[in-house]
Amino acid sequence: MDFSSPSPPMGSGQSPEALMEQVQAQLQQAYAEELIETLRGKCFDKCVTKPGSSLSSGESSCVSRCVDRYIEAMGIISRSLFSQQLLFKMFRRKTTSQAEQENNEAALREAKIKEVKTLIGELSGRSSLYCSDPCLKRYLEARNWNVGKAKKMLEETLKWRSTFKPEEIRWNEVSGEGETGKVYKAGFHDRSGRTVLILRPGLQNTKSLENQMKHLVYLIENAIMNLPEDQEQMSWLIDFTDWSLSTSVPIKSARETINILQNHYPERLAVAFLYNPPRLFEAFWKIVKYFIDAKTFIKVKFVYPKNPESVELMSSFFDEENLPTEFGGRALLQYNHEEFSKQMNQDDAKTADFWGLVHSSSEFSGAEIAPEPIQTNP
Repeated sequence: MDFSSPSPPMGSGQSPEALMEQVQAQLQQAYAEELIETLRGKCFDKCVTKPGSSLSSGESSCVSRCVDRYIEAMGIISRSLFSQQLLFKMFRRKTTSQAEQENNEAALREAKIKEVKTLIGELSGRSSLYCSDPCLKRYLEARNWNVGKAKKMLEETLKWRSTFKPEEIRWNEVSGEGETGKVYKAGFHDRSGRTVLILRPGLQNTKSLENQMKHLVYLIENAIMNLPEDQEQMSWLIDFTDWSLSTSVPIKSARETINILQNHYPERLAVAFLYNPPRLFEAFWKIVKYFIDAKTFIKVKFVYPKNPESVELMSSFFDEENLPTEFGGRALLQYNHEEFSKQMNQDDAKTADFWGLVHSSSEFSGAEIAPEPIQTNP
């Protein structure tokens, strides 16, 4: 029996024995159809490494043994013939529908994006600009493509943005927070072309949670605005030089930072490298990590200079020539507040233009430089 062809219709003129055989064959075929999806996941996907190509002898044996085990457990008679027919159909369906399956998944995701768009209703002004299709996709991704949860998450962000107004923050409002260079946009990108934010918690210079969050949100928005067209995420480098319990941010500040990043900027963080944190930080981390959701948690990487595996991981994201010496690289960087302020003022004009806002130019004073390599260690 070939499972790929329908059985002839039942009718008069057949002997009872022939009719019974046909009924059994059709029942077996229907049963096989029901089993295909299950066995594909349990056997085919497990054994076949390159869908779309011919099965190797090892792959064929692996799938055959796997299918036989499941069929035997189910008590199916004529196991050998049944297995061969089922294997043929599994392989044919797997190899011929790979592109179709990908297209179906893409179509399903597009449909969910449209569904979220319909559910949130007509938007105007900045909310309309914010809720682009890529934006809706990020919220769906953050909620495992659950439309209801993504809609709720997006609505909470729109409410937050309407009160926090991140697009209205200008550098002259937060430049005091940045005088020490505790957070700034680097003058280099990671290997994938992502914008990089450098955070140095040991240089904390203020006490106001409100101003600290305003400064961080400003730099997140700025980093996003400066992303290349083919990128939607940024990378964070966190340097623990001079970090201590006296300079560490309060738990409340850390929790608010996490809340803003993962709930209002979903899927914007590609990776965060925590470089050589002291042992004291472990106690702080044990508390903070419980505020981090699973999707964000796996993006946090600890790097220790004496741990080759962690160093190699960071090297896969950053070119050693661009990476500052503080992170084990070869570039010598210094932060110049005055030059960085000029750069931010120029970016403020671009931000205002994007959101349709009026920008008033301001001059800043300080004593720092844009975060660019100024020389390389030999």
